[in-house]
Amino acid sequence: MTTASRTTTSTATGGTTVTTTGDAPRAADPIRARAADPPTGRTASTGSRILNVVRLQFVNRYTFLWIPLIIIVSAVILSLAIYWMIGSDSPMYGGGGQAPLWYYLVAGIQAMSLTFPFSQAMSLTRREFFLGTVLAAAISAVVLAAFYVLLGLLEQATSGYGINGYIVYLPWVWESGWVGTAAVVAALTMFFFLTGFWFATIYRRAGTIAVTLATVGLAVVLLAAIFVITRMEAWMSVLEFFTTLGPLGLAGILGGLAVVVGTASWVTLRRSMH
Repeated sequence: MTTASRTTTSTATGGTTVTTTGDAPRAADPIRARAADPPTGRTASTGSRILNVVRLQFVNRYTFLWIPLIIIVSAVILSLAIYWMIGSDSPMYGGGGQAPLWYYLVAGIQAMSLTFPFSQAMSLTRREFFLGTVLAAAISAVVLAAFYVLLGLLEQATSGYGINGYIVYLPWVWESGWVGTAAVVAALTMFFFLTGFWFATIYRRAGTIAVTLATVGLAVVLLAAIFVITRMEAWMSVLEFFTTLGPLGLAGILGGLAVVVGTASWVTLRRSMH
């Protein structure tokens, strides 16, 4: 570090001249001196800031990990109790395995409404927040899909827990093996999560009325589709379409819908004012 030094010399007329070297000018103007200092650290890259968002989302592990696992374990226990009370020599299939997938609607809402203000306080951009949140959801979806696969393999190995009761191992879903099952579960998880995230973004952008109108609009579209299929008596054709589509094809459609909803979420988030 350079230190200031001062030299005093006499002139021919009897006066003195003071010469200052070193950091004295910096001391005279400390604000300018601090501005001229070189940066002491490197600015975090976009990738590391996105990972910071992932860590922020996983601060509360219950949202993305423990609650989905608790829901699926509870669904298995309740389904087995029902199967045991019914009793049957033929295989029994239930829909309890879908319970944690619906929860991701709530997880998407929480990921936006509870975490977004903190990300802004951390000076994270909306793009970094969005990408980090989607990455956190994708990690959770992969973990949930792996758990489904392991549970399905267990049901196969034990012939439905010894009572012919199946919660996760559904023949059509397992038609393409564990790969197709994992793809369907992961795609459904991301679709539900991004749908909840989008509705939370709409609420932040335009308030309760906009969310209500969006919900009513989606309900109208769904009802119109059901009406058209019913009037055309095309339900058998629809079922045949999904049957021939297979699990991987269904995962592809769900993945495409997730991309559409995710894009809508990003556009809405970019235009959000607060």
